[in-house]
Amino acid sequence: MTTGLIPGGHPPDPRPSAARPPHQRRDPAGRGALSADNRPRSSVITARAAASFEPVGRSVATARSFVRDTLQGWGFADIIDDAVVLTSELVTNAVVHAGTHADVLCLRSDDGVRIEVADRYPEREIPLQGSLATMGSPDREGGRGLQLCAAIAARWGVEYTPTHKQVWFRLDLPDRPVGTRAAGPSLPADLLPLADSRVRVAVVQIDRTGAISAWNEDAEELFGYAADQVTGKPLTDLAAWPHTPGTSTGIVEALQLSRWEGSYGLRGANGRITPVYASHLRVRDTDGEPSTVCLLVRDHERAVLQTPLRVPASDTTSGADGQSTDPFEVFIGSPAPDDLDGLLQRTVERARDMLDADSAFLLLATDDETELEVRASTGLPSARQRFARVPVEAGPGRYGSARMPAVHEDLLAVPGAVPLLSGTGMRSVVTVPLKVEGRLTGSLGVAAEAAGRYSNEEALRLQFAADRIALAVESARLGELERLRRGSLSFLVEASDLLAGTLDRDQTLALMAQMTVPTLATWCAVYTIADQASEPYLSYVLHEDEELIDGIKSLLSKVPPPDPVPTPGARVWAAPAEAAHDAALRSSMRSLGLTGGPTHQVASGIGPTLATASAVGGETVVLPLVARNRVIGMLTLGKPTDEHFRQEILELAEDLSRRAALALDNARLYSERTAISQALQRSLLPPELPAIDGVEVEVIYRAAGEGNEVGGDFYDVFPISDGAYGFAIGDVCGTGPNAAAVTGLARHALRLLAREGLSGPAVLERLNSAILDEGARSRFLTLLYGEMRPQEDGSAQLKVVCAGHPLPLRLRQDGTVEPAAEPQPLLGVMEDLELYEQSVTLDPGDVLLCVTDGVTERREGTRMLGDDGLADVLTTCTGLTAGAVAARIMRAVERFASDAPSDDMAILAMRVA
Repeated sequence: MTTGLIPGGHPPDPRPSAARPPHQRRDPAGRGALSADNRPRSSVITARAAASFEPVGRSVATARSFVRDTLQGWGFADIIDDAVVLTSELVTNAVVHAGTHADVLCLRSDDGVRIEVADRYPEREIPLQGSLATMGSPDREGGRGLQLCAAIAARWGVEYTPTHKQVWFRLDLPDRPVGTRAAGPSLPADLLPLADSRVRVAVVQIDRTGAISAWNEDAEELFGYAADQVTGKPLTDLAAWPHTPGTSTGIVEALQLSRWEGSYGLRGANGRITPVYASHLRVRDTDGEPSTVCLLVRDHERAVLQTPLRVPASDTTSGADGQSTDPFEVFIGSPAPDDLDGLLQRTVERARDMLDADSAFLLLATDDETELEVRASTGLPSARQRFARVPVEAGPGRYGSARMPAVHEDLLAVPGAVPLLSGTGMRSVVTVPLKVEGRLTGSLGVAAEAAGRYSNEEALRLQFAADRIALAVESARLGELERLRRGSLSFLVEASDLLAGTLDRDQTLALMAQMTVPTLATWCAVYTIADQASEPYLSYVLHEDEELIDGIKSLLSKVPPPDPVPTPGARVWAAPAEAAHDAALRSSMRSLGLTGGPTHQVASGIGPTLATASAVGGETVVLPLVARNRVIGMLTLGKPTDEHFRQEILELAEDLSRRAALALDNARLYSERTAISQALQRSLLPPELPAIDGVEVEVIYRAAGEGNEVGGDFYDVFPISDGAYGFAIGDVCGTGPNAAAVTGLARHALRLLAREGLSGPAVLERLNSAILDEGARSRFLTLLYGEMRPQEDGSAQLKVVCAGHPLPLRLRQDGTVEPAAEPQPLLGVMEDLELYEQSVTLDPGDVLLCVTDGVTERREGTRMLGDDGLADVLTTCTGLTAGAVAARIMRAVERFASDAPSDDMAILAMRVA
């Protein structure tokens, strides 16, 4: 998802300026009520937020969050729910049903908000049938988005361009009665907030470039700078940030928002930092030029500017009927988030606000209560800390204060007492346990940048709140675990089906990677080990961003592979992150010209290197791929910079690695078996056809069965002696390896016997005896054997013996076709055979065609090609070369039936030139 936020001003058209046609509004026949935009849109746009979402199912939830966060930031809480519902339906239509990217644009005006959802499928008609008054079944796949627009939105419409279809709707702000916005009770004087004798409110105006353009007298008194000293300077030169607790927004981003409220520090003329509370408002002057007005007071006087939290009536401790409400709702608010992450995040934010802290965090305990896992934080670098684990037991670098409330007045005095806060600048912290029925389920803590902020009183308040929410958190955690377990089982079942569906090694590697990214990790690499003496080899790399794959592959190729340890479970592998850090450092130094070389030569490579380093710079774990008690590889999973793996994800990855290892080993065994089988089969075929002067020879061979190169059919053409050549084509009963064994016996025996000077009948009689000697392994064999002697006059003299085989066909130059031999008994059945040979003379231009019964017995239903059909095809081959004759016969056989051939086929064509 890509987003952009530009408060103030008129929104630019997101489409290219070139060739931008005017919007074409389409009103399909019978759908006259599609557009409800009957009034001109004259509202002034004061802010704009845009985002683009990929055509995947999870984009719908991301789009809902984007719209909710945008409207929340604009202060449009009253219309958030309606906007989220409509956006969800329209984005679903785009990314799920239309299958395209969805572009969402939010436009703010003084009296409402307009949201536009565009997809890139303009040809797709509006999925709306009939009257808008009939909502139809809630189970319908499409069409509800526009119906909801008609029912909820103040105005809506559909606009078309040649490349986009855009559905927009407008929600007006409800009229708010004029009167008191917020009020507090009358308080005794000693309970009022402390302030100086005179409260000074600094008014600072920042132009669109971030520079100070106005600086009032109270600002001069507060910070010691005269107006002419700071005018024109960026506010960031004076601001001492960290960001406001609970946000990750920097000062530059805060100045661009339409409204912002929070605290930071400003460095005065004396060099000291003054903590201030600020309220920012983005405005524009009469010329349309945007700027930001900042109201600043000292931080302890924040009540002057701070907007009171609007507490719903249900959050009060007692209702109108005098009954007390749930203390949990008093702390969390109502309605409470229905998901664990939302509940935990709301908890840390409320805990931070309750103790006026700078940060807060919440950790959940593992099942054995030996470790705590960071699940929510505010005011801390959450991306780096999320899902990190720390041990519970006492000791260096361990979380020793998890099982009871603890107050640390200054972490500098006890370094490492709270490992989560190391390097964050927090000084004082209070932590309390979350317990359910005496069992530790988590820990809640708040921290401040100043030392000595908290005492036992704050610890008791925080413990009271933790006791209120512990049961709800544990219940939500158990619900999340149940959902994860169900999802894990579904994931593993699907993974097993996919892995079992292929025996191809490369495809298995690709499936392993595609199942882990992005479900389990941001990137993954698969190492394979050929044998025990081989080093691990990087076989496959995948990242969810395809542009980073080559960079990661290059980086990993420079890192020694992980050790092939057979110990089950995931182990951390630090080498990729260290290499990524070094690569990023070298790139940064080159960009600054610190290596002595010209910077322009390396500048083009800096971007990809830094992007690769960021992608690989997080936590990396290695899982062994163990199959049949042998490590056959490693599955490496990685996260981008400062991210950690959840334990549940690692356990799921371990289950996947076991299944993937067995699938990969099966693919390896199948590949080895196939390679051996093919090598043995190829050895049964003639190495090559001999060149015969004056005679063209062509062979086409097709073995039936997947993976078979040789079956029960065979052929051979070989020199005998004194210018004579032997040729043979035969068919062993059956197909597959058993028939191929007899094929090898027949082909090699023919060559040996023919070269002994035996006649054709004698050769076949001895071959018949050899086949019968095989006993139970013997199979009957049909065989056409002949000897050819080219003559000086250009003809060729043939002697042929046809033992039970389809008769050879002779094609004369005049197009006539006739058998070239007579049928005789087949081999492998009777011991005493009386065979004879026949002489045939082929004149120049004549063709002798020899085939196996897989050609003549080609069937389509009850029809069979047969000898007559083969002869009909051969009559059309007059004047063709031997290769063209064989090719035409094969095409005719293939076209005769739609099914794949079920029998071996061999075609031998010889033409006298």
